[in-house]
Amino acid sequence: MASSATIESIERVLDSSVRPILRGHGGDIGVVSFEEGVLKVRMQGNCNNCPSAVADVEQLAATEIQAAVPEVKRVVPVTGVSDELLEMARALMKNR
Repeated sequence: MASSATIESIERVLDSSVRPILRGHGGDIGVVSFEEGVLKVRMQGNCNNCPSAVADVEQLAATEIQAAVPEVKRVVPVTGVSDELLEMARALMKNR
């Protein structure tokens, strides 16, 4: 399990170096988990499931995060529909 200090460091890098660029495209990035050196992130907004999002994670997020937080050995994008979105869709379908 990741320490809160490590997650805070990751979030600082995302806020300062990664999110401003993604938000310029109507997107964002969120931390899904960090275990055993592997940071899993989910692209959000317009960046969610975008074909270039994987390249963005590899080129931008991974480079910036790994330079600032040595505990991060790999950054892996999580693709697909989030559990939250699935639950929202189910709730909407029940109300039809």
